[in-house]
Amino acid sequence: MGKYLIRASYTSEAWAAQIDNPQNRIEIVGKQMEALGCKIIEGYYTFGDDDIVIIVESPDNITTASMLMKVASSGALSNISTTVLIDPKDAVEALNKASDFNYIPATKQ
Repeated sequence: MGKYLIRASYTSEAWAAQIDNPQNRIEIVGKQMEALGCKIIEGYYTFGDDDIVIIVESPDNITTASMLMKVASSGALSNISTTVLIDPKDAVEALNKASDFNYIPATKQ
């Protein structure tokens, strides 16, 4: 299972709908995501460039992409941004593999 940081902004229409019918959309969408095997680990409403930030656990990149494509197609969110999160243990493993990679950078001749 992979973890993903997802940030997004609501459209003005989505905010208006939520004002008319207040509800915890993070909780509701989290239950909908379960059908794909995804789970919201943490979710927050935010100030600033993004309106919501969630950390999602998902079986794989394709599942995550398909879920986000469906959400984006609704028009309720804009500026959706996804970052793959790497567990510290996996990062150390990547560092160990990096030491075995014989990379030669481009140089001026």
